[in-house]
Amino acid sequence: MAWIRALGWSSLVVALLAPVPAPTARAQETRPDSGAVPVRLERRDSGFTLIRNGRPYLIQGAGGDGSLELLAASGGNSVRTWGVEGLGAKLDEARRLGLTVAVGIWLGHERHGFDYNNADQVAAQLEAARQAILKYRDHPAVLLWGIGNEMEGPGGDNAAIWSAVNGIAAMAHRLDPNHPTMTVIAEVGGSKVKNLHRLCPEIDVVGINSYGGVATLPERYRKAGGTKPYILTEFGPAGAWETPKNAWGAAPEPTSTQKALAYRRAWDRGVLGSGGLALGGDAFTWGHKQEVTATWFGMLLPDGSRLAAVDTMTEAWTGRPPADRCPAIESLAVEGNNHVKPGETVRVRLRASDPEGQALRVQWVLRQESTAVSVGGDAEAAPPSFPDAVAESNPDGATVRMPRGGGGYRLFAYLRDGRGGAAVGNALLRVDGPVEIPAAPRPALPLVVYDEADRTRPPYAPSGWMGNTRGLKLELDCRERPHAGKTCIRATYTPGNEWAGVVWQHPANDWGDVPGGYDLKGARRVTFWARGEEGGETVNFGLGGMGAGKKFPDTGKAALDGVRLTREWKSYAIDVSSADLARILSGFVFSLAGQGAPKTFYLDDIVVE
Repeated sequence: MAWIRALGWSSLVVALLAPVPAPTARAQETRPDSGAVPVRLERRDSGFTLIRNGRPYLIQGAGGDGSLELLAASGGNSVRTWGVEGLGAKLDEARRLGLTVAVGIWLGHERHGFDYNNADQVAAQLEAARQAILKYRDHPAVLLWGIGNEMEGPGGDNAAIWSAVNGIAAMAHRLDPNHPTMTVIAEVGGSKVKNLHRLCPEIDVVGINSYGGVATLPERYRKAGGTKPYILTEFGPAGAWETPKNAWGAAPEPTSTQKALAYRRAWDRGVLGSGGLALGGDAFTWGHKQEVTATWFGMLLPDGSRLAAVDTMTEAWTGRPPADRCPAIESLAVEGNNHVKPGETVRVRLRASDPEGQALRVQWVLRQESTAVSVGGDAEAAPPSFPDAVAESNPDGATVRMPRGGGGYRLFAYLRDGRGGAAVGNALLRVDGPVEIPAAPRPALPLVVYDEADRTRPPYAPSGWMGNTRGLKLELDCRERPHAGKTCIRATYTPGNEWAGVVWQHPANDWGDVPGGYDLKGARRVTFWARGEEGGETVNFGLGGMGAGKKFPDTGKAALDGVRLTREWKSYAIDVSSADLARILSGFVFSLAGQGAPKTFYLDDIVVE
């Protein structure tokens, strides 16, 4: 799991960042002077230690986009990133505050479409990493290079992935002898640890993201064959996937007060209790994100208020608690049955206090239970809220009139002490009856499906492959004469008969089984640029029309069939003005039949207008 999971599809971005330089660019890889602060790894009798600028350095860090000033004031000394977007400003601010930065270099994930057997993609990813290292290696705030995050897959068995990781690490050592290399894995199951150790000799440090199992992590890591030092690169409360479900399949979320204990336990056992293996850790997440709920992994609220996890880590890092501590939730419970009829009134009781006796302000919010099926922390939309549902509220509880639609809900209590401290918890509720399909989120138009302006969070993923997919190849980072910018999409279909196609889906890999998609009402057309390799290639294009017979299908469709491409780039438009666009999970579609010989065509700048 990872913060970039809120970044979802940026796994493909790394392969698109920079063109292959001219051969003479190699001259800039050496330089006589460096502003870098040297960091090295040292093995002592007590275990491994990072040495920064000649002194032992225990990483007391966090990952996320929250206030770095608050992190420094809380006793933190380092921040972790997952990619290099906006890195220059973060490095400068970190230096000003006396912090270091574990620089993440994002690597592609196979589940997002990255192919480690595709030489072009791997080469482009290597070049993007090289450019990042050259650009930032001399900054005094750089601590190490974090090469990839959870890109190894469930079992870590793909040797091609480890080969790519090791290649980047070897390059990093060659370009920058001042900073160690690290790669980050999700827990230590399968063959991850074994394969990393035997296939990545250029990796100095193993980053491990661990939640519910962190108490036994040092033992399990050793048993899996781990001998390299590690950093606990993500830790916090047990994830929803590790939490026992209630009668209707929902995971009860601990209060922020309860979660604080999990952070301290992780630090004490996963870092301090590692027997000299751990070099420190990064608490997750220094900020907030939507994953199952909006609060499960946040150490801060969206307004910057800190939660008890911050106080706990402050004490762990400095040896003393903050002078003004966060409010504490003692209990949050439903009176009577939490499984009710549509429109029924429910009473929820709250017991909370402030350590300094401050009066607490409480905000109550009813939200529908999330139906997102994201994997590995990929970005997901927040479920709808019901502001009119709270009929009565006070610091001791709330009375809520439940919606008419069936399904799961959570009633959140947000407490603030007026001094920057906060607490949050939620109670699970369920309404009998048919589940109402939640309205699809409505993005601003125009909506970019593919271009180079911002690929960190594209709305649709080209994950729906159809027909004879073995004969279809899709390259999202093609540099062969793009219409605009540095890259375009290249599609090649080799069979002489049958057919194949690709659907851009939201969420990825969904054919109408979950309430995904976007409300595109107001859109008039989908525009895109296309050209053929030779001219004369016939391709069908469209939007929507997927999921027939499923619970959450596209509400409408539009098509532009039989387009005969030319060798030069040409603009095309799919008229969607008469389609029902209330829920479009298939934002763009192409298909083509065998035409007697392999056919290649190119796409660029796909936009819903």
